[in-house]
Amino acid sequence: MAGVLDEDLIYEILSVVEEIPEGRVATYGQIAKLIGRDKNARLVGRVLSMAEYYGEYPCHRVVNHAGRLVPGWREQGFLLEQEGVKLRDQTHVELKKYQWDGS
Repeated sequence: MAGVLDEDLIYEILSVVEEIPEGRVATYGQIAKLIGRDKNARLVGRVLSMAEYYGEYPCHRVVNHAGRLVPGWREQGFLLEQEGVKLRDQTHVELKKYQWDGS
């Protein structure tokens, strides 16, 4: 699976994820825009699903455009709460309060 994607692109995405500060979240689409691929939010998600093969990255800080956590990844909410991010409900982060501005 990783062979299909350009390794430079993978590391470009992961380097943005690495910059998300503790206590903040970013969206897949936001990361796609930051690397100049506005329409590739799903690509970002695909890369993050394989991130463990490339090192340790704070992928738990990435949510969808509505602030929804990754379905089935129970640990994500716990990790965010440990960093001070309060969940709006069991599956959503309040983006207005916790979204990283990318700077």
